[in-house]
Formats: sequence, structure tokens, C-alpha cells
Amino acid sequence: MSHMRGTTSYIALELFSRNFGEVSHKSDVHSYGMMVLEMVGGRKNIDVGVSHTSEIYFPRWIYKKVELNEELGLHEIVSDDENRIVRKMIIMGL
Repeated sequence: MSHMRGTTSYIALELFSRNFGEVSHKSDVHSYGMMVLEMVGGRKNIDVGVSHTSEIYFPRWIYKKVELNEELGLHEIVSDDENRIVRKMIIMGL
């Protein structure tokens, strides 16, 4: 591979550093997961305009919410079924 392309928050870590492994067809899994998290969260994965600094990197913030079984704080979720589906999508995206 001669040039790195793509949006920074979607690029797999192995493209930045060989310490994370070698680039392969599986590198697209990271990009897909980041896209799913953006769809679920309704925001970019890196958002410097949030009210708390702990919310800047969305994947880390939402992981903590799911891990501790806390309320997700996503305003679009209105039913228990939607909450269950969103939690599954978050786990899949992570």
C-alpha cells in the first residue's frame, strides 16, 4: 500500500502503526464499527463541542455506559425495544 486514504476516525489503527498488526481485508471491520456507532449515537465519533470532556471520544464514552448498564443518554430512544436494539448495535460496533 503506497498511500493512506480515508477519514481519520474511520481508519483502522494498523494503518497508523505496525504495532497494532498488519493491514488486511479485516481492517474494514473497524471502519464499519465506527460508522455504526455514528448512526446509533447521531453524532461524530470525535466531538469537541460536547459539555463534558469524557464525552469527546464517543466509542469510549458509550462503552462505559454499556459496561456499567447505565442509561445511554441518547434522546431518540423512546421504548424498551429500541433501547435493546441500540445496545446490540453498540456492542456490535465496538
